[in-house]
Amino acid sequence: MQRDTDPEHDHSASMPPLSIRLIYGAGGAVYAVKEAAYTMFILLFYTQVLGLNGTVTGLIIALSLIWDAISDPLVGTLSDRLRSPRGRRHPFMAWSIIPLGLGFIGLFAPPSALIGSDPLLAAWLLFWSLWVRTFVTTFSIPHLALSAEITSDYHGRSQILGARLAYMFLFGVLMPAVALTLIFQSSDGQDGRFLQSNYPVYGAFSCAVCWLFASVTTFGTRRYASPSDTQPLPPPRKVGNTLTQDLLRTLGNRSFRYLIGFEVTLMASYGAISALNMLVWTYYWEFDARQISIILSVPSLLAVLFVMLSLQPLGRRLEKYQLLQYATIGLILNCLWLYPLRMLNILPADNNPLLFGLNFVFMLIFMYCFLMRGIQTQSIIADITDEHEWEHGLRQEAGFFAASNFSQKFATVFGPLYGGLALDIIGLEAGMLPGTLDDSILDGLVIAFGLGSLPGMFLALLFSTRITISRARVADLQRMLRERAATADT
Repeated sequence: MQRDTDPEHDHSASMPPLSIRLIYGAGGAVYAVKEAAYTMFILLFYTQVLGLNGTVTGLIIALSLIWDAISDPLVGTLSDRLRSPRGRRHPFMAWSIIPLGLGFIGLFAPPSALIGSDPLLAAWLLFWSLWVRTFVTTFSIPHLALSAEITSDYHGRSQILGARLAYMFLFGVLMPAVALTLIFQSSDGQDGRFLQSNYPVYGAFSCAVCWLFASVTTFGTRRYASPSDTQPLPPPRKVGNTLTQDLLRTLGNRSFRYLIGFEVTLMASYGAISALNMLVWTYYWEFDARQISIILSVPSLLAVLFVMLSLQPLGRRLEKYQLLQYATIGLILNCLWLYPLRMLNILPADNNPLLFGLNFVFMLIFMYCFLMRGIQTQSIIADITDEHEWEHGLRQEAGFFAASNFSQKFATVFGPLYGGLALDIIGLEAGMLPGTLDDSILDGLVIAFGLGSLPGMFLALLFSTRITISRARVADLQRMLRERAATADT
């Protein structure tokens, strides 16, 4: 498939304006709402508040993640192949808005009749987890692919994907931070995080945020929805082979294979960190809801600001794969100082302001490196689509982003499985409150945190050293594609 080379219709020739970057980036909030729900509240809500077994909860979340991973390349293939007057991406995005928001209401408001019955409660969690993940996928995969259609500019891709990831990180931390401050605040001496009645309010809040920001990005980027119903389809194949062959074609790219290895190993680590973060803050550091909301929000806001300020100057001096490597090294080094100092009794006792300050610094470094890594990963994928088009004559942006998401989500299956098993092994049970746990449980929680995070990060660093696609290579590819398109038009 050839791209439209008519300058009048080519929106991708230069850096997209700031307004478009902000409007497009707003779609990242949708994915962030889902991530905030699962990384901060689902495990705590269903195990510590509703009393569902930790291993069962982890298994259900893992099953939903497996479906999530499988559905990504399926949606990517369908989006790449859609022929519609409204383009390949926007129909999927528009039809996903209403159901994805409703899913959060169901997820956080199980009927009282189900409480106390593990099988029924588990079935409820599984159904709504599948629902939420399905419709977030049908929105987010086309939204990601839209970035490569909005701009082909080498630095523009980093900027527009940086805006999306900025929204993701901001809302990924602002959602729980605002909720901990306004919804889960303590009342009459009771910790609001352990009150079941607060969670339906959080579900409705999540729904409203999704509806608002999904609508902004879907309808605000309609100018880039070029009609696709007149464009030729890829060569016909048997329907059963379509997904497999499209996926295998994307994996034929060497840099992309190493990028997949990088994402699998790093996101496995991130999954373990996400599964245990809220529990570590609550039980190990004994931070209250207000303190956790600050640690979640302020360092992340600063990290987004620092990344946006440093992205362009760093991007002009370093290749994207180099920034990927440095960000990974930063993540590793950041995991090697705070918790060992506490376990060696070098840090002061609980409630000392220094502990809060050090966790603040830890979170700032983590969020900066993780956000920088995410921008470079997705920007490299957008560059790889040019290489793929040169080699195969097809634009499969959604296929590449879907394959990447597939690997990430398959890797993060490790997180809830690992987290649920860790809770059962170390003996953290429903009803236990901060300040009442034995030292053996607290030490076990931190050991589980370290064992779940560091090995994957080291493997990710190894994979990152094999990714070599450069700006010179991308410039050559785009020049050759323009020349081939001009020759075909004559």
